Amino acid sequence: MRAVIQRVLSARVEVSGEVVGQIEAGLLVYLSVGDGDAEKDAEFMAERIANLRIFADSAGKMNRSVQDVGGQILVVSNFTLHGDCRKGRRPGFDAAARPESAERLYERVAELIGASDIPVAKGLFGAHMHVSSVNDGPVTFLLDSSRLF
Repeated sequence: MRAVIQRVLSARVEVSGEVVGQIEAGLLVYLSVGDGDAEKDAEFMAERIANLRIFADSAGKMNRSVQDVGGQILVVSNFTLHGDCRKGRRPGFDAAARPESAERLYERVAELIGASDIPVAKGLFGAHMHVSSVNDGPVTFLLDSSRLF
């Protein structure tokens, strides 16, 4: 699994003009499930996202998690994070999981984060979404459950 994690002041997802997920301060997470990902990858991502210390403490150091600051998380599926742009001009998506297994693991990550008592909102898996956010910092991190980066 791969994720782009952004610290935000607010974020929302619309599908066909209707808001399907919205948060105030917290994290916007674009999540992609790779071919071969399993439950252990979902567990790793949920734990890491929920506990990543990327919010400032009283000294201004990134030392607090989203849970520590009472933040929320918006998880948006984004298979293009597994896009391969190394050859040609059109990305290849062979590394992305098939939609059936990807949706199950995407939902599992959101469920596991929510089990940590963090409010979680989601986009609509497989839909064409419009995502709006107000980045805070900006602070953006990449995360890979295979620890490729």
